[in-house]
Amino acid sequence: MTWVSFHSSFSVLLIMALSNSSWRQPQPSFFLVGIPGLEESQHWIALPLGVLYLLALVGNVTIIFIIWTDSSLHQPMYLFLAMLAAIDLVLASSTAPKALTVLLAYAHEIGYIVCLTQMFFIHAFSSMESGILVAMALDRYVAICHPLRHSTILHPGIIGRIGMVVLMRGLVLLIPFPILLQNLVFCRATVISHAYCEHMAVVKLACSETIVNRAYGLSVALLVVGLDVLAIGISYALILQAVLKIPGSEARLKAFSTCGSHVCVILIFYIPGMFSFLTHRFGHHVPHHVHVLLATFYLLVPPALNPLVYGVKTRQIRQRVLRVFYTKASI
Repeated sequence: MTWVSFHSSFSVLLIMALSNSSWRQPQPSFFLVGIPGLEESQHWIALPLGVLYLLALVGNVTIIFIIWTDSSLHQPMYLFLAMLAAIDLVLASSTAPKALTVLLAYAHEIGYIVCLTQMFFIHAFSSMESGILVAMALDRYVAICHPLRHSTILHPGIIGRIGMVVLMRGLVLLIPFPILLQNLVFCRATVISHAYCEHMAVVKLACSETIVNRAYGLSVALLVVGLDVLAIGISYALILQAVLKIPGSEARLKAFSTCGSHVCVILIFYIPGMFSFLTHRFGHHVPHHVHVLLATFYLLVPPALNPLVYGVKTRQIRQRVLRVFYTKASI
């Protein structure tokens, strides 16, 4: 619940640390192109981006508020959902405001330290979102395979520790990104063909050796996604095995339905992310503006859709949202 305030305080500390360590070479400013090749229609592209950002803000704030104020929702599934909503708020707010100013106000310039800070938060909180999805898969496994011990195994203390592990993993693995970039020399035009500061797009601008940056970036991506997808896959294999042993099709369907929202969120997060990652690394025949559009929408689509998925598919969340709006309409 406190991760949104953590974002602002940690960003100040990160900016100060990068500023103090950047005395070795002049700091270039970067020029964000936006959507290369579609400069004439960028203001139209900003419209769906703005709608997605608005949905992300309203939806995730609503989810956090409902879970925070309703003690009956202080259960593992909903506490993890609140963490996911807080991460989505930070992820969307790290991307959308600058991207919209680039597309609408043509404010293309971004400072060196601000660029590195934005890059860090985007990648770190993407890693955290992946980690929370693993935690939610663990919750579904315990709820279905060990229902009588669910609240004992995943008590609030354990949930808090899981949240801290996810947070620290994102920070520890991603803090080397801006630190390693500090060692690069930028002697060519610092034009980034993106609407935000993306790690590999910045690395490609350097005229010094970048093999360490490339290798570390690829290693982190494979480590985070590989281990997280493996953990989720094992959890759902065990869930499937347990559900198929339940007598009666109606009981099996009810057990599967408890995983429906989580499965949808997993697909929304990983499929566009993997496609964007693969086209960036290996899709040399994919037009660059297609890749940039995918990479930009990928950071806003999950934060916008996750609250809708859980609002539609989770009865407790849906009932409380309707109750809040019904109460306000009656006043």
